[in-house]
Amino acid sequence: MGYSSSGEVLNCNTYEVATACALAIEADKLICVVDGQIYDEHGRVNRFMSIEEADMLIRTRAKQSETAANYVKVVGEEDISYAHNFPIKEEKEQVWVGRDFVSDYTASFRNGVGFNNGNGLSGEQGFAIGGAERLSRSNGYLSELAAAAYVCHGGVQRVHIIDGTVGGSLLLELFTRDGAGTLIARDMYEGTRTAREEDFSGIRKILRPLEESGVLVQRTDKELLEALKSFIVVERDGSIIACAALFPFFEDKSGEVAAIAVSEECRGQGQGDKLLDYVEKKALSLGLEKIFLLTTRTADWFVRRGFKECSVESIPVKRRKRINLSRGSKYYIKRLQPAEIGHMAANNFALK
Repeated sequence: MGYSSSGEVLNCNTYEVATACALAIEADKLICVVDGQIYDEHGRVNRFMSIEEADMLIRTRAKQSETAANYVKVVGEEDISYAHNFPIKEEKEQVWVGRDFVSDYTASFRNGVGFNNGNGLSGEQGFAIGGAERLSRSNGYLSELAAAAYVCHGGVQRVHIIDGTVGGSLLLELFTRDGAGTLIARDMYEGTRTAREEDFSGIRKILRPLEESGVLVQRTDKELLEALKSFIVVERDGSIIACAALFPFFEDKSGEVAAIAVSEECRGQGQGDKLLDYVEKKALSLGLEKIFLLTTRTADWFVRRGFKECSVESIPVKRRKRINLSRGSKYYIKRLQPAEIGHMAANNFALK
């Protein structure tokens, strides 16, 4: 319930109030409690989404959803351009963030955010969401995704969309590594991209200490250059701070994860988790069903992230032939299985 300046009692839309308050107090986080999960195009619970991914998903539904259409109208139909989906207008100022282009549009608190019964835009007051559409899940959690993307444009760093039907979901989301819902963030994959030839020295600098200590297999400069196209790097301020490699074996629908390394000064900041999540998404996009790794050291870090020890027979034959048995490596595998059948798919996400 809200009140106008003249004392009129207003029935305000929850998400309009939430977005307005988050922007007004410059919140670090916005938490949305819903009655289900958000799934990716592969049917898995989508634990992480960048603002670019959320924005693109909303735009794909712009013609089918009033909420999505309102969002696009406010943020701008061409303000966010994706190199692989939309032509980039030369006259638009673009800022490079992660692997996509993000506009210079900034959401702001304007003494109310479209308080118009959730039915559209209220003059210059902002972005109206929700309304009758939110009563039906035919368009998914677009109100929540739109709210998340909108406030992220305005400076909120994190939005958590959690399933309120799961006991303890708020505690699980905030205090466990994997959480219990979907995290939308401005900088989820900031600086993460496929390696280029000019990244060679930065990758070599990170890998060398681990190779010298025997943690990683030593690669010659020639071998590293040949494998460079399989590497993913995280760049910050012009320096490579983390890297990982994914070598696909398409005949076995599997991929090897190798050379996960984070520079010493950046450890403990979640860069390894971000890289692994990126690698898993890339593996799924390539049609792979499982990923595996070889290690001579403790694999607790990987076990906590879903890997299980396996026998050498689980490794693709082509890779088995190249294993250096003298290293005494252990083998770990993780199956990238989609969510259980029984969910309704809907353009990159599904509902219970």
